[in-house]
Amino acid sequence: MKVLVLMGSDSDLPVMKKAGETLKKFGVPYKMTVASAHRTPERVTALVKKSEAAGCGVFIAAAGMAAHLAGAVAAQTTKPVIGVPLNSSLDGLDALLATAQMPPGVPVAAVAVDGAANAAHLAVQILAVSDKDLAAKLRAHKKEMSEAVLKKAAAVEAA
Repeated sequence: MKVLVLMGSDSDLPVMKKAGETLKKFGVPYKMTVASAHRTPERVTALVKKSEAAGCGVFIAAAGMAAHLAGAVAAQTTKPVIGVPLNSSLDGLDALLATAQMPPGVPVAAVAVDGAANAAHLAVQILAVSDKDLAAKLRAHKKEMSEAVLKKAAAVEAA
């Protein structure tokens, strides 16, 4: 497993499935589970330690409201942590601020509210720094995105 995807509740799964789909598209092994920074802190700690020992390179942590999960993970690892703030209250602004406003020395990368797919893309980019095959898959993906936009531009211009 290269990426551990944590979410604070199973109600977050509809959003976080996008992270799993993206990781699967790039062939990145991952595990997805539920752990709460507040209700199961011991589980969070155990999952981080076990995942690091198993070779996990990046953690993705999603939570709404106070959104402490990503910070709780970042406090226990030197691996990159990507926080996905979830829109469960205040249009996700509370979660976004809680994810982004970490103390010095305990960084968490924050993506957009409900930005699970981008969290997975960022995880892939981080892993691709030391994986040439993964880097090639990313280049191919970016080329596909560019071609799709150019095709749409041509269709608009032709209309």
